[in-house]
Amino acid sequence: MSNEIILNADLRIRTGTNKTREIRREDSMVPAIIYGSEQESKNIKVRLNELTKASENELFYTQVLIIKLEGQEEKVVLKELQREPVKGKFLHADFLRVSGKTKLKVVVPFRFIGEEDCEGVKTDGGVIAKAMSEIEIACLAGNIPEAIEVDITNLLLNESVRLTELNLPDGAEIPGLDEEHDQMVVSVNAPRAEEVEAEITPEDGEGGGDEQGSEDKNDTSSSDSPEESN
Repeated sequence: MSNEIILNADLRIRTGTNKTREIRREDSMVPAIIYGSEQESKNIKVRLNELTKASENELFYTQVLIIKLEGQEEKVVLKELQREPVKGKFLHADFLRVSGKTKLKVVVPFRFIGEEDCEGVKTDGGVIAKAMSEIEIACLAGNIPEAIEVDITNLLLNESVRLTELNLPDGAEIPGLDEEHDQMVVSVNAPRAEEVEAEITPEDGEGGGDEQGSEDKNDTSSSDSPEESN
């Protein structure tokens, strides 16, 4: 796995609301917990600056992380990251222990390849429509992909790629996917036709108006004429 994300942590001896507030305020650290794998849970605190930097990387939310604690390394995945609703300050983090054989459900983004060379766009002026940007997959913790690649280079006009047509990593699957629940990921659609309003020529507008106006005047003139007396 490339681009490993490493967090340094210390054990939390005392727990509780007041202590966690003190950790955040005075120690510039964030309370957290490591649990799972039939091992004892560990209450820890991680450095705020490291957590902030890691959270800016999309891999932080999908990949296996390494937490260095008391000279040892814990392989974990992020299960929950609590933030203060208004200011977005980190309040608490939950990490789940994993091994290379642990199967996880993770959400990974799609990476679309060949957009500039897409046949349906170059040949027929089609428009690429992305119906999905990410997908939840189940796979081994040691084989979590950074993204699911979708090659649309040879996609023609009015063609699409669906979930059942994706190339997933070995051992990975989309939970609950079958023909009934299949969905479109991306398609090449025909461009929308532009509606052009018909223009009225000045001759048509002016000529018709004057002629009708003249007829109206004549009709009014004749109808308003007084009858001659005998």
